[in-house]
Amino acid sequence: MEEFIYPAMEDFRVDIAVGEGINARTLNMTLKPFTIVGATTRSGMLTAPLRDRFINRAHFDFYEIEELALLLRRNARKLKTELSEDASIEIALRSRGTPRKANNLLRWTRDFSQVQHKVDTITESIAREALAMIEIDNIGLEEMDRRYLQTIMTVYSGGPAGLEAIGHSMNVPPDTLQDEVEPFLLRQGFIQRTPRGRMVTTAAWQHLKMLPPENGSQNL
Repeated sequence: MEEFIYPAMEDFRVDIAVGEGINARTLNMTLKPFTIVGATTRSGMLTAPLRDRFINRAHFDFYEIEELALLLRRNARKLKTELSEDASIEIALRSRGTPRKANNLLRWTRDFSQVQHKVDTITESIAREALAMIEIDNIGLEEMDRRYLQTIMTVYSGGPAGLEAIGHSMNVPPDTLQDEVEPFLLRQGFIQRTPRGRMVTTAAWQHLKMLPPENGSQNL
């Protein structure tokens, strides 16, 4: 597939092979000039020749709180819902810097306000109540995230602990923990990946309001 689109990207043409054996021939189709834009979260899986054919390459970071809050207020108008500025910030804080997550929480909060409070206006207190109902805390940790941290803290005294052992303790597949739970915890600085296994950091103990073991065996 990559080799098929090389001439399209470079010369605005597509080569199509027709027939087989001695009767095979190639049809050249000229394309109108176009701009190609690619997006991926796994650029390392692309071959170098394909990556090099993109002249401009950029890395996009996660959204800031103010940017997400603005996006939420705009989308609230599309949902015919009034969202206060404080409520938009409250939802943005729990969105992990991701617009898709923010929009999902907005829809949930909109539904909650209409069903529980019979209003189309989302205030800060309603947003907090709605997000507390689905157990998302003030920085975006969900129930599975807290279970992961608490398992390492209580069962393994803060670590180090192997991923498979943690998964068995939680009854959750290790690949689910690695792909869905750990990335955000690593971004927050709540866990460390060491050669001996996973360890929770001082920030995690403080966030969950738990005390580390007194024997000092954990490297914090």
